[in-house]
Amino acid sequence: MDPTPHVVIDDSATDPHAGIWFAVPGGFTELPIDVLLAAPASAEADRLRQALAPLVEAIPDGVTRQRFIAQLASGQQLLRALREVGTVHCALGIHRDDVADDGGGTLYSLFTVSWRDIAWAPRSVSAARAVATAEDHGRVEYLDLPSGPAAIGETVRTPSPDSGLPPTPLLQVHAYLPHPDHKRLAVLTLSTTAVERRLQYRAILHNIAELTSFDSPLSKA
Repeated sequence: MDPTPHVVIDDSATDPHAGIWFAVPGGFTELPIDVLLAAPASAEADRLRQALAPLVEAIPDGVTRQRFIAQLASGQQLLRALREVGTVHCALGIHRDDVADDGGGTLYSLFTVSWRDIAWAPRSVSAARAVATAEDHGRVEYLDLPSGPAAIGETVRTPSPDSGLPPTPLLQVHAYLPHPDHKRLAVLTLSTTAVERRLQYRAILHNIAELTSFDSPLSKA
C-alpha cells in the first residue's frame, strides 16, 4: 500500500491573480460557478449542455427528467445568490458517516470561499471584529494560522416556515481570514444538515484554514 497522499492540483493554482490558495480533503467536488451560470449564448453554456445531455437523456421517465431539470435550476439560483455575496469557490462534500452505529450512511456538505471588503485595521482586529459582529455566532475560537490571524465561529439555523425549505437545522462553521492588504476578508464556510457531526465538520474546516495561503505555495516550491 502506497502511504504517499494523493494530491490533485486545480488549474486555478497556477493563476497569479487567484488571491487565495487552499486545499480540501477527499470527498469534495468543485461546482464550477462560472460554467453553471454562463450566459445562454456563450461557449461555456454550450459545453455545459453537452456535458449534461447524456445524463438527461439517460433518465427514462419524463417526470423524473423534468424534476432533475427543476433541481438543476434551483441549484443555479443558489449559486447565483452565493456569487452575488462574493463567493468565488463552491464545492459539494460527500462523505461516509463512519461514526454512525448502523454502519454509516452518506453525509453531505457545502464548502464555499467568499470575499468581503472591510475597513483597514490590524488583521487580528479584523478577525475578531468579523466573528464578533456575525449574527448568532457561538463556539468562537481565535487562531494564529500560517496565513495570519483568523477566527472561527458556528451558527445553527432553521429555515423559516415561509421560506419553502424543509425545517431542517443547518450547521454552518465559518472561518474568517483577513488578507495581508488589510482591505479584504476571506470567509471559508462549511454547511451541513448533519448537526450532530459538529466536531467532525469543525475539524475539517480547521484543517482547510490551516492549509490556506494568500501566497501561491507553488511559486515557493
